[in-house]
Amino acid sequence: MEMAQRHGIPSRLPEAELRELQDNPPPWLVQSRANRTGKRPVWVHLECAVCGYSEAVRPKKWWPEFSFVYCGHHRTRELPELFLGEVRTEYEGIGSRFVGVVDVPGQAG
Repeated sequence: MEMAQRHGIPSRLPEAELRELQDNPPPWLVQSRANRTGKRPVWVHLECAVCGYSEAVRPKKWWPEFSFVYCGHHRTRELPELFLGEVRTEYEGIGSRFVGVVDVPGQAG
């Protein structure tokens, strides 16, 4: 939808114009379709593990698979506990207010 708006495509098209656009897509639409590999969803639902606040956002390519997310204003003691032997990594700037957390088994030393 964003790309269509950027390229002046109205929100409603007559059936014939839509068919023409699908049959002979402009280069930007061809590229956009090529980028949609299905590996990442276009939208994801984020929900704070502490308070339940939620929002739908477009995921970034650099986002790992989060164990959970939480609102950045919560205190560390409010977060789900880390299991014995796991290591926690946090990623700030997820959505409008979240911190993403990835908990993984620690390296045996």
